[in-house]
Amino acid sequence: MSTYDVVILGGGPGGYNAAIRAGQLGLKAACVEGRATLGGTCLNVGCMPSKALLHASQLYEAASGSAFANLGIEVKPTLNLAQMMQHKDQSVAALTKGIEFLFRKHKVDWIKGWGHIAGPGQVRVTDSQGNQRDLQAKDIIIATGSEPTPLPGVTIDNQRILDSTGALSLAEVPRQLVVIGAGVIGLELGSVWRRLGAQVTVIEYLDRICPGVDAEAGKTLQRALGKQGIEFKLGCKVTAATPSATGVQVHVEAAAGGSAEVIEADYVLVAIGRRPFTQGLGLENVGLATDARGMLANRGHRTEAAGVWVIGDVTSGPMLAHKAEDEAMACVEQIVGKAGEVNYALIPNVIYTRPELASVGMTEEQLKAQGRVYKVGKFPFTANSRAKINHETEGFAKVLADEHTDEVLGVHLVGPSVSEIIGECCVAMEFSASAEDIALTCHPHPTRSEALRQAAMDVAGLATQM
Repeated sequence: MSTYDVVILGGGPGGYNAAIRAGQLGLKAACVEGRATLGGTCLNVGCMPSKALLHASQLYEAASGSAFANLGIEVKPTLNLAQMMQHKDQSVAALTKGIEFLFRKHKVDWIKGWGHIAGPGQVRVTDSQGNQRDLQAKDIIIATGSEPTPLPGVTIDNQRILDSTGALSLAEVPRQLVVIGAGVIGLELGSVWRRLGAQVTVIEYLDRICPGVDAEAGKTLQRALGKQGIEFKLGCKVTAATPSATGVQVHVEAAAGGSAEVIEADYVLVAIGRRPFTQGLGLENVGLATDARGMLANRGHRTEAAGVWVIGDVTSGPMLAHKAEDEAMACVEQIVGKAGEVNYALIPNVIYTRPELASVGMTEEQLKAQGRVYKVGKFPFTANSRAKINHETEGFAKVLADEHTDEVLGVHLVGPSVSEIIGECCVAMEFSASAEDIALTCHPHPTRSEALRQAAMDVAGLATQM
């Protein structure tokens, strides 16, 4: 039996960051991961490959339409989908190899296989050949991530009916793609295939896209995506999907009940969310149980079992890679006696469509529900110099601030490259900045970030570039 200070179950953003931080802090650490590569869903079949395809498809669309021609660049691009997929795979491979390097650098052991908690401080690992190995550790961190949520009546086969993994590896561009779910995954992957030539229909049970985001921001993004050709069927549900050798018949009806219709599609992407991956972990051997969703409760990353910790998608909070990373570092720091902490009120959210949507803090709907009195500052990208020059003027920056103290309570951005701007807002809000603090901070010109400053100035009615 091999003995460690800490054993981490799962090699995704939560798991590998926990392992690296453990090594940095002098702990003997092992990370148990059964995939052929480290990085979990995010690096292998999630965040990273989707961003590679989003980037490539956006360049292809720009070259195919009038965008390049208007700039004096005349080309006639030909889509080589196989090469695009190869580039995606090469990018992912480089990232996963980078994690292996960091494991070696910080003396972290990668135990290849699937972990099962056999008892307090005991982990049994089974590899792909069925061989077993026992590990002993003072602390065990559960970081096994999540998996796509299935939809009753729809069987995912990754031939015609796809989950996110299947949608990242299609060998052809669909003529008609139906996306079930108008959340982050559905909108991003729907955007990829729409740019490459597919007709995309998004079906959402709720009456809005992007549930949970600021309503005005969500409506603005939906309008922009609609202009690009994505069709939305909101307030609708899919009751069945029947695949054949050449396509899928999707049965759709109003969520409230009523007449049904059948949509013919080449492929269907089921993207209704993700659920914690906690089955088969041996939780019962240490007295742990999940809720109905399969989620583990925690208090400061601790479970009810002594020496067993939990981070990432398997526990409460948004299922986001950067949330898992923060929890990983805070968890390991607590294990060694430091004061690790995560501010869950300031976890940013980004949708990497075009335009992007990025937000942090509270929405207007949440503030109204709390009865909190607030001020709003807004600035459109149509008035931002850099956005106008680059022909990227859809969207706005919005700052919500307390009416009495001027403290920034939420920031919501829809526009070009706003994923790179929202980090500034996180820093400002972490230090309890006021809208005036942002307004008085010099921003470089011409940049898209000036829209944020102008929105902060507009909280006091003092925007200067309207």
